[in-house]
Amino acid sequence: MTNKSHELGKEGEKMAVEYLLEKGYIILEKNWRYLKAEVDIIAQINEVLVIVEVKTRSSDYWNTPEKAVGYKKINMLMTAIDYYVQKKDMDVEVRFDIIAIIKNKKAFYINHIENAFNSLG
Repeated sequence: MTNKSHELGKEGEKMAVEYLLEKGYIILEKNWRYLKAEVDIIAQINEVLVIVEVKTRSSDYWNTPEKAVGYKKINMLMTAIDYYVQKKDMDVEVRFDIIAIIKNKKAFYINHIENAFNSLG
């Protein structure tokens, strides 16, 4: 990952956190790690634990940002969150979301896909 794309990714994660806070989510963790997995955002809304993968791109010319979440990443996130929920002894519903951000010099667009792993295919 180039420094420029790393900076864009970090900026996208900040935008995603601000977006979620505005929507009433409580942010529990940012960039939480377990084994080889990094979970961008762990949030909660009501009794639902929401795992958020943030994908930021400067364009959707080649593909939309959410298409960059593959099965390997999904499996790593599921394993990590299983551990997280057990470690914290939580009794909550778990939902996996993707926040796809396209940000260029002119504007930005946020697409929040709830239950994203159920709708990928």
